[in-house]
Amino acid sequence: MTPINWEALQMQLLYDSHNPLLFNSGFFVYFLVLFIVLYFAFRKNYMHRAVILSIFSLYFFYKASGSFVLLVILSAIVDFGLSNLIFKQKSKSIKKSLLIISIIFNLGMLFYFKYTNFFLELVNSFYTPKFNFIYVLLPIGISFYTFENLSYTVDVYKGEIQPEKKIINYLLFLSFFPKLVMGPIVRAKDFIPQLKKEYFVSDSDFSKGFYLIITGLIKKLIISDYVKLNLVDYVFDGPNLHNGFECLMSLYGYAIVIYCDFSGYSDVAIGISKWLGITIPTNFLSPYQSKSISEFWRRWHISLSSWLRDYLYIPLGGNKNGTIRTNINLFLTMLIGGFWHGASWNFIIWGALHGFGLLLNKIWKALFGRFKILPVWFTDVLFGLITFHFVCFCWVFFRANDLNLALEFLHQIVYQFTFEGATEFFYNYKYALIMIGIGLLIHLIPDSFQEKVIEIQKNFSMVYYVAVFLLFIILYSYFKSAESVLPIYLQF
Repeated sequence: MTPINWEALQMQLLYDSHNPLLFNSGFFVYFLVLFIVLYFAFRKNYMHRAVILSIFSLYFFYKASGSFVLLVILSAIVDFGLSNLIFKQKSKSIKKSLLIISIIFNLGMLFYFKYTNFFLELVNSFYTPKFNFIYVLLPIGISFYTFENLSYTVDVYKGEIQPEKKIINYLLFLSFFPKLVMGPIVRAKDFIPQLKKEYFVSDSDFSKGFYLIITGLIKKLIISDYVKLNLVDYVFDGPNLHNGFECLMSLYGYAIVIYCDFSGYSDVAIGISKWLGITIPTNFLSPYQSKSISEFWRRWHISLSSWLRDYLYIPLGGNKNGTIRTNINLFLTMLIGGFWHGASWNFIIWGALHGFGLLLNKIWKALFGRFKILPVWFTDVLFGLITFHFVCFCWVFFRANDLNLALEFLHQIVYQFTFEGATEFFYNYKYALIMIGIGLLIHLIPDSFQEKVIEIQKNFSMVYYVAVFLLFIILYSYFKSAESVLPIYLQF
């Protein structure tokens, strides 16, 4: 018998900054299997389930981010305590003061880790002497769980929910491993009550969970990673080496990359949650089928756009104070939404562009929305193409490493557009282009078709599920690159 290599086992169990634990990690399979076995074994006892889920969630985050797991625990303790104090106070001024403390704590922590050096750079550009930059690592998922904390204390302050009495429930809400690292952003009032229900997973839930996990992994690990490594990165990192046609093709590629990357991860998170008897709302609804920017933001990263609407746009005044004020509120919401993504002028420009897009959308609708001159199918196609290309234009600033590269990329498309070398381009990148086509086809699959597959699939035996999973493993092993590709939204 081969002796156990305890040192190697210990290294596997400890955090490795070069190999963080994510859904695409080999270690995650063992993690998930052990977790599911224990969770199912104690499924009839709520507190046992909660403890097991909390331990595994915190360990998952430790394996993904190391000592930053302490920030999640600290955030849970602080907001759990503040929310209960807010609820108990009779004085509205004290309630508001406690809410302000919660906002300062959460945004202060987010500001320190994410924006300190950005503002130091901004100050240095105007004043002397210069401030030295601070070496700060960005904790994984901090933008997501910070927003969840804020929504919770605000909801308690407004009286929409009562605070949780057991800290284990709040810690579990914040650290729930399927959504902790990259969302979706969930609300405590939707999530915590599900934890306390009797564990039950129907055949439809299991089938839907399996469908979402497999299709999500295909989108992320096969389509997104392949197109990113074999086309997008080459062109975006050196746009001056490529003509406008090649830059445009890579831009279409990035549109598929970011959709398949983020929606794929969200689908896996929602699918695993289904297996645990917990429903997390859909985060993407075929956003590139949108016929306006307003519709795009009702379909793209739904959990973020709804959070910005409820906790930023409406508190700013929403649409209650006249057209001008409404437009300002809308623009500011998108500007802040862009800044939420990262401490960079590129993200601010990206948010501002979408803000302008929403304003133009409102103006167009007010001026011409009543007129129905062209056939509906024609206007749907026309506005769909316009919306898609506007979104792609904005993606340039989102993807480019800095503003100069973004402008260089756009310069190539506008001034260096030529089909010269297109044949060689198609030959050299044929598999990446095929992947882009497959990504578009998946995106165009109607929800009704997916529901039919899920409904039919639930009648199959476990042999079917094992066979499909093995087929996915074979497919993944064929396309898997030697280089590990971290999810795009991991940086947020």
